Amino acid sequence: MKLVIVESPAKAKTIEKYLGDGFVVRASVGHIRDLPKSNKDAVDVDGGFVPRYQVVAEKKKVIDELHSAAEKADEVILATDPDREGEAIAWHLSETIGLKKPKRIVFHEITQSAVQEALANPRGIDEELVRAQEARRVLDRLFGYDLSGLIWKKVRYGLSAGRVQSPALRILMEREREIRAFIPEKFWVISADVKTKKGEQFTVVCSEEPRDEKEAERIHKAAQSREWQVKAVEESEQSRSPRAPFTTSTLQQAASTRLGFSPSRTMRIAQKLYEAGYITYMRTDSPNLAKEAQAALIGVARSEFGENYVAPRVYKTKSKSAQEAHEAVRPTDPKKRSLDGNEEQKKLYTLIRARAIASQMADAKMLRTKIIANVSGASIPDFAANGSRVVFDGWLAADPGARGEDVELPKVSEGESLTLVEAHTEGKETQPPARYSEAGLVKELEKRGIGRPSTYASIIKTLEDRGYVEKQGRTLIPTATGDVVSSFIEENFGDYISDTFTAEMENELDEISEGKRQYEKTLKDFYTAFNKAVKSKAKIPKITSMGDAPAEFPCPICGGPMEYKLSKNGRFMSCKRFPDCLGARKEDGSEIAPPKELNEPCPECGGKLIEREGKYGRFIACSNYPKCKFVKKDPAEEAKGKTGVTCPVCGTGEMVERRGRFGVFYACSNYPKCKNAIKARPTGKLCPQCGSLMMEGTKTIPERCSNKTCPMHNPHKLSK
Repeated sequence: MKLVIVESPAKAKTIEKYLGDGFVVRASVGHIRDLPKSNKDAVDVDGGFVPRYQVVAEKKKVIDELHSAAEKADEVILATDPDREGEAIAWHLSETIGLKKPKRIVFHEITQSAVQEALANPRGIDEELVRAQEARRVLDRLFGYDLSGLIWKKVRYGLSAGRVQSPALRILMEREREIRAFIPEKFWVISADVKTKKGEQFTVVCSEEPRDEKEAERIHKAAQSREWQVKAVEESEQSRSPRAPFTTSTLQQAASTRLGFSPSRTMRIAQKLYEAGYITYMRTDSPNLAKEAQAALIGVARSEFGENYVAPRVYKTKSKSAQEAHEAVRPTDPKKRSLDGNEEQKKLYTLIRARAIASQMADAKMLRTKIIANVSGASIPDFAANGSRVVFDGWLAADPGARGEDVELPKVSEGESLTLVEAHTEGKETQPPARYSEAGLVKELEKRGIGRPSTYASIIKTLEDRGYVEKQGRTLIPTATGDVVSSFIEENFGDYISDTFTAEMENELDEISEGKRQYEKTLKDFYTAFNKAVKSKAKIPKITSMGDAPAEFPCPICGGPMEYKLSKNGRFMSCKRFPDCLGARKEDGSEIAPPKELNEPCPECGGKLIEREGKYGRFIACSNYPKCKFVKKDPAEEAKGKTGVTCPVCGTGEMVERRGRFGVFYACSNYPKCKNAIKARPTGKLCPQCGSLMMEGTKTIPERCSNKTCPMHNPHKLSK
């Protein structure tokens, strides 16, 4: 019997269909080992930056089962994902289970032919690729923990920084400062609705946008004449070439713009499509197509649209780090127009298929038309109308969503008279540069060489989760917290979050995977200087003020001036005489009830207990926060929130009801010592597959595993 180990249960299920008798396929359910959360124990810096891995608590049962299956197997084949992360998981499996000579196979699509070909060409674990992933993980941990620790002391407890997260935040803040500094200017847009002798109506717009109102009035007055004529007609045929098949970043950008999907949502959906065998691996920075895949796409283009639509093309990446052996994101079988799946999976698959087929099709031919018109004999700027018409749709036939809007203009000739229908003038103001959308930030990160395709979605999600940005629609808006954190890092560690440094570090990590650079030397060169820089800032003063508050909002207690400060929930106004005066207001100027000192000591540290206002109303807590996190529980609420279920992680706490920013959840009563938390009320049972707590589900799924990575989290899918 041969044991094949993959990462996800869904992937295992698909592969099992192709292998048949003699093979057993099992899933590791993602990573089985990771660095401990305590930085002190995570990396042995003096010993050569050796990471001290520990088994993920929820994976102990999975590891035992894999170990048992490996002992019974004649051969163990590691078939984790074909990237750094997948190679690292394969290595961790080998080390943890104690595999002597496991075979490693990779495939970029889960089809029978691809899996069989991979089985016929096994290799060993790529130690250099593993080392590169390890270097990235260790580097991120050292950067994040050292800098976050300083920010906790100098800005506010609980904040964080990251090697790639912080440069991304800086990009957002640089744009935000441009917006704040922008001074709008007034201008006027003048247009005229005109019609031809045949009665065809269209709109022409003045080629100049006057800044002076009197000049705008002069042009508008002259434009109200009924004597208009065509001064010139300019026509030119232009070609639009198709774009390359999707890479990870272009897929995220297109899915955001055309489907409204966030990058993280796009990657979740793509993962499902890959595991079901519908598309190739979704983490890639190469637009390359295998010859067989290209031939299949050309065949579909020919059969669906005709020979004159076919134009074979080869796309090369501009990125130095891209691996040409990898393929673009494409359908595994382009003949398949639809699939079994939910609506969002169908939408993303249709987008991927359309882009891949279009990439092998002929240019679209567009007729661009510009009509220049003016009032006969008037000394005012010309007016113009721009339009386009598709002469030959070419690749747009396969991907009509990329077409955009075509403005069709009537057929007119030079000197032809036009009749005014109505002239318009509209006062406007120049606009500041737009904030980044998720798609825009992904494009910018790729352009600057910051991060890698597999990290873009997690970067944006981290910025949201930390409260550094808020999403309005698709737009990313930095918060007051994000502003303070970014400003602090830019001022004190600007070199370490610059485009140049971040991109060069990414290249050095890539060079480790290519065997061109040493792991220990790379980390030592970085960390020696970085650690020294962090220590040099130990004596800088703590940021206590974010600037003066408006004079219209005096202190509600003493009437004195106020200043902005940063709390866990964002900016607020505090009396400048704090702590002698406890007057405070919310950011919008409304009053906050002052803290009330109680004649009761804190049972944990002996400090004073204070009743204060929080995000969810009044509560009683220790005055020594954040050093002491004691919060007095309401006996009635505490009794109501008890479940009677023992926490399986620490073994001593009880799972109790809590309320957070996303609503009710259940967490260990030993928090913060034990951070175990689940989304729904625990049932008291343990998952038979991974050992995590089972929790209440829905009417159709009464009970499910609390561990997201466990197949029992979605038990209804196991029988499909």
